[in-house]
Amino acid sequence: MCVNVVYVVFLFTLFRITFYPSLTRFICAELTRGYFLEHNEAKYTERRERVYTCMRIPKELEKLMLFGFFLCVDAFLYVFTLLPLRVLLALLRVLTLPCCGFSGSRLLQPAQVCDMLKGLILLLCFSMMHYVDYSMMYHLIRGQSVIKLYIIYNMLEVADRLFSSFGQDILDALYWTATEPKERKRDSIGVIPHFLMAVLYVFLHSILIMVQASTLNVAFNSHNKSLLTIMMSNNFVEIKGSVFKKFEKNNLFQMSNSDIKERFTSYVLLLIVCLRNMEQFSWNTDHLLVLLPDVFIVIVSEIAVDTIKHAFITKFNDIPADVYSEYRASLAFDLVSSRQKNAYTDYSDSVARRMGFIPLPLAVLLIRVLLSSVKVQGALSYTCVFLFYLGLVTLKVLNSIVLLGKSCVYVKRANMEDKLFEKSSTPSSSSNKTPNKADQARGQTPSGGRTVISKEEQAAEDPDTKHRTPKKDLLEIDRFTICGNRID
Repeated sequence: MCVNVVYVVFLFTLFRITFYPSLTRFICAELTRGYFLEHNEAKYTERRERVYTCMRIPKELEKLMLFGFFLCVDAFLYVFTLLPLRVLLALLRVLTLPCCGFSGSRLLQPAQVCDMLKGLILLLCFSMMHYVDYSMMYHLIRGQSVIKLYIIYNMLEVADRLFSSFGQDILDALYWTATEPKERKRDSIGVIPHFLMAVLYVFLHSILIMVQASTLNVAFNSHNKSLLTIMMSNNFVEIKGSVFKKFEKNNLFQMSNSDIKERFTSYVLLLIVCLRNMEQFSWNTDHLLVLLPDVFIVIVSEIAVDTIKHAFITKFNDIPADVYSEYRASLAFDLVSSRQKNAYTDYSDSVARRMGFIPLPLAVLLIRVLLSSVKVQGALSYTCVFLFYLGLVTLKVLNSIVLLGKSCVYVKRANMEDKLFEKSSTPSSSSNKTPNKADQARGQTPSGGRTVISKEEQAAEDPDTKHRTPKKDLLEIDRFTICGNRID
């Protein structure tokens, strides 16, 4: 029966081909037709350039990430190496200056006041962290279910960003309140309330990072590694939340700074996890070999997520790969400008404002973990600690020299020397020059264009719309100036 049906279908098809030659011509045309891609050369050239741009993104992104990573390393090492020495110099000045008879001179310079405040915050927060039991927190987290830990870890990431956004404002308010000239009218609540707020912030942020490290430690020590897998998959969910949204160049710069900060923080958390695990296993190197594959997987997944995310964001928003060189030049400009004699901020604070990386809470936690994991007993141990400190100072100095040299090259390559000299001028002179330039621009603009200029100035003066102007310079963009998901 089936053979008969197939035979009938074959005869029917042969009949249609024989008596309907148009079908034969159609099939032949479909098999032999051609087309010429050069008729739409511009379109295909653009598509090829997009492919080349996606291929260039990993290299350019990692250049920026590497430079930003060492900027964070420099700011982080500053807390352990040069900040204690600067605090000692400030204390020496406080003790010796009245004895020398210089009663009319200023007791401490503004930078020394800020250093003293940072040292006091570190000392108080470290003393408070002694009352927090890391082991109890670890076992408390380990007793929770996997899904609950996954939710907790996501909440901790959001809380960390909120703490970082508000924390630097608290520290800046403290520094300015403590160093504000006495001739001016103070509209503040006083130095002591600001100082207590800063201590509370650093302590709470340190607790938050400790909970993050404990959760990551539980994920490493779980038998089936399910929690670690879920936490790494959370990074890939970040791709979904980013690549299908509109991004301008300034928004991408903010996201790049955030990725640099998150990558450095992840490395420090991995270091804390390794230290805690090595302490539990009496510093057995065999257990370190067990940890290294998981550490490697976490690092590789972090790099892969950043690469895929930035590649598709630049593709969907037609952003060239050269924009990462501009981002790197902007970070280099911050470093060079902070080294000037009339700099208005410390370098570590500049990195904190630009990237959202605040080294104080992370430094408090690392010191707490180091002192609890490494036992120092005897003269030989203290000698090793002193030599280790000298090594950190040497590393900090070498890193700063290399970064400063590279930054000068990047600033010169980006033709940003003029902006550097403008920053070195006094605020009064710059404020006097700005209206003149605006008046010249109004004078050269036709009468029909004056209305447009006034609207732009009004939008720039409005605090609600100032951060939404797409023409904002990269040097004016910090980590929390604009929202990465906002579409201008």
